[in-house]
Amino acid sequence: MARTTHFALHRCALDAQSGEVLLFATQGLWVGAMVPKRWARRAVTRNAIKRQIYRMSADAAASLPQAAHVVRLRAAFDRKEFQSATSDRLKAAVRAELQLLLERAAAARAS
Repeated sequence: MARTTHFALHRCALDAQSGEVLLFATQGLWVGAMVPKRWARRAVTRNAIKRQIYRMSADAAASLPQAAHVVRLRAAFDRKEFQSATSDRLKAAVRAELQLLLERAAAARAS
């Protein structure tokens, strides 16, 4: 697991150990996004953050292990600072933090 101020990345192996049941019936990289209404009230904000999660994880797919990953929003972005859900400032802040999160996840994989 990797964390930043606003996001957490959880990982679950897709291959079964001896006697274990597979969680997913697929192999490869799987990415999901969880953006609770608690931390992003407006649907437009939740959808914009999910799009950024999917875009950034697709770009970082080569550095992520073959597993199921869930990126979870764990804190709200300040609405006073980011008034518009589709503002370039919010998109840039989300991208920068997701980049850091994915780098931390890749570093944890390497160690």
